[in-house]
Amino acid sequence: MQKKTVIWGGGVLVVLGALLAWAFVPRPLPVETAAVVRGRFEAGVDEDAKTRLHDRYSISAPLAGRLARIALREGDAVRAGDVVARITPGLPALLDERSLREQQARVTAGQAGVQRAAARIERSRVALEQARHDLRRSEQLAQQGFVAPARLDTERLAVQAAEKDADAAVQDQQVARADLAQARAALDVVQRPGGTQVGKAFEVQTPVAGRVLRVAQSSEGIVGLGTVLIEVGDTAQLEVVAPLLSTDALQVRAGSPVRIERWGGPGVLQGRVRSVEPAAFTKVSALGVEEQRVNVLIDLTSPPAQWAALGDGYRVVARVLTRQAEDVLLVPLSALFPWQDAQAAASAAAPTGDAPGMAVFVVREGRARRLPVLLEARGSTHAWVKEGLQAGDQVVVYPPATLTDSARVAIRAP
Repeated sequence: MQKKTVIWGGGVLVVLGALLAWAFVPRPLPVETAAVVRGRFEAGVDEDAKTRLHDRYSISAPLAGRLARIALREGDAVRAGDVVARITPGLPALLDERSLREQQARVTAGQAGVQRAAARIERSRVALEQARHDLRRSEQLAQQGFVAPARLDTERLAVQAAEKDADAAVQDQQVARADLAQARAALDVVQRPGGTQVGKAFEVQTPVAGRVLRVAQSSEGIVGLGTVLIEVGDTAQLEVVAPLLSTDALQVRAGSPVRIERWGGPGVLQGRVRSVEPAAFTKVSALGVEEQRVNVLIDLTSPPAQWAALGDGYRVVARVLTRQAEDVLLVPLSALFPWQDAQAAASAAAPTGDAPGMAVFVVREGRARRLPVLLEARGSTHAWVKEGLQAGDQVVVYPPATLTDSARVAIRAP
C-alpha cells in the first residue's frame, strides 16, 4: 500500500512538474507583419489651402454723381463692355477746379497704364521667345544625352508659364485701355458741363468678361469719385494658395507637381507650383504658436470642366510633392523604430547618414530579428530604404514594447 502511494505521488509530481514547465515556457508573441516591396515612392507636404482668382478687377466710379440702383447680383455673368452701373453727374459739383484736376490726373494715369501694359507685353514676348529658345537647345542636347529628362520638363514648364504671362499681359492692356476710355469720357463731362444734358446718365462698363464677385454699392445714392461699385473676375482662371511652413517651403521648387485633395468634388485634381513667394509672414496656429509661413502659388492643370464648380476662396487640401522615385524599396513607417546601436551601423555604412538610428524587426524562421536600416527618405505612409532590407522581407508593424531580438513570434492575421 505504501509502495503504491509513493508511485502515485511520484507520478503526480512528474505531471505537476511538466505542467509547470509548460506554463513557464515562453510562448510565441503574436505580431502583425507587412512585406517589404518595390514600388513608387512619393514624399510631399500636405497643407490646407484656398482657391483664389488669378486676377480680380474693382470697377469704381469714374466721376461723382448719383448712382442708379445696380441690378447685378453676385454670380451674374458679364461680358467685356457690358454696362454695370449708371451715374448721373452732379453738374454744379463738377464745375470746380479740383474735380477738373482729378479727372485730368485719372486720364494721365490711364495713359501711363496703357504704356505700362504695352511694355509688359513686349517684355513677356521676349521672355517667351527666350524660353522657347532654351527649350529647343535643351531638346537638341537631350538627343545627344547631355541633358537629363528633368531639365526638359523644367524648360517645357518655363515655356508654358511664359505663354500664360503673355496672355495675361494682353488682357491687362485691354483693361488699361478700357480704364483710359472711361477716364476720358468722364473728363469730357467735366470740361463741357454745359453740353451735358441734365439727367443723362454716364454708363460705367466692365473692362473684362467674367462673373460678378461682389456688389459694393447696390442701392441708389450719391457716390464720390473713385468709389468702388462692383468687383468682377473670371472664375475659370483660378489658382491655389497654400501657406506652407517656411521650413517646408524650402523643399518646394517651381514646377513641382501638386495634388489637390478633399476639395469637395470627385477624384483628385492635378496642379503644379508656379512660384514660391520670397517673403514669409507670421501666423498664429490653433495652439497659440507663432509660425512663419510662405505662400506657394499653384496652377491647376486638370481640365477646367473637372473643377468648374470651384469658386474664389474655396477650401482645399494641397499635397505638394517634393520627391519622387520609381522602383525603390519601400517599408511601412509603422515598422520603423529608433535604435541606438543602429546609429553606429548606419554611420559606418554611410558616413553622411541620411537617416541613421532606425531599425526594424524581420521575421525569419519564426523569430524576430532586429536589423538596422538606412533610409533615403520618408513619405506619408512608407519610407525609402537604402540599405538593410530586401524585397519580400516580412517586417513587424507596430512592434510591441515586449518584443526583443531573436524572440519567437507568431504571425497574427490582420
